[in-house]
Amino acid sequence: MSESIARAIRSALLERDPRTKVMAARKVARDWRLGRLAIAFDVSMPDVPGRPDAPELLPPNRMPKRGKGGSQRGRIALWHSLAHIEFVAIDLALDIVGRFGGEMGEPFVSDFLSVAADEAMHFALIERHLHTLGSHYGDLPAHNGLWDAAYETRHDVAARLAVVPMVLEARGLDVTPATLERVRNAGDETGAKILSRILDDEIRHVGFGAKHFVERAETLNEPVNGLWKSLVSRHFRGLPKPPFNDSARLAAGLSRDLYAGVA
Repeated sequence: MSESIARAIRSALLERDPRTKVMAARKVARDWRLGRLAIAFDVSMPDVPGRPDAPELLPPNRMPKRGKGGSQRGRIALWHSLAHIEFVAIDLALDIVGRFGGEMGEPFVSDFLSVAADEAMHFALIERHLHTLGSHYGDLPAHNGLWDAAYETRHDVAARLAVVPMVLEARGLDVTPATLERVRNAGDETGAKILSRILDDEIRHVGFGAKHFVERAETLNEPVNGLWKSLVSRHFRGLPKPPFNDSARLAAGLSRDLYAGVA
């Protein structure tokens, strides 16, 4: 008898070792693609996924300053921060499938398991790059803000889609080009290639979020823009802040009139 998709996802979510979680996420996505997992959502998802002993997780306001971007310390802090974002993003993609895949259907499952596999690959690339800088994931503290957003929206798929792909991941579309340029100007061509790949993938990921949010709004017979703004104001601390990367957002299905007036 095939293992259920929910059990495979729960097992991957509970993995504590980063490299093991990377392999587990990629295996879930591969097994789903090859039809090896039963379409059954027969176990619940954990409220808190597995985490390694390091990094220490601090509230955002207690995070140390990164230091100047051109210094070795500043470069390590940047890449460590990016590694943590991608590590948590693995769990975000797995959790949205395990928690809401039953009600949302197989295309939703396929889309977000492909996101999980991408995030696992991103983390592996960044972790390898950190090693070339003489560091590794866990060397510095990190904050838990991304998972806090997942926990806040654990009961409502529309809220999860509104906040995680359409606010938090969309923010990555806004800030990554400037980071990429800074990394390239510092002579780190390998790092620039990694960030360029991540930016291309994240446009697609935000696009999945926008697509399924529109479908959910239609199911609920709610106006897309009104529902998004209502859910963001209810479940997100603060508001999306400019400057916005309008071209990348538009490529991901986020029109300017969606987030106009919320900043």
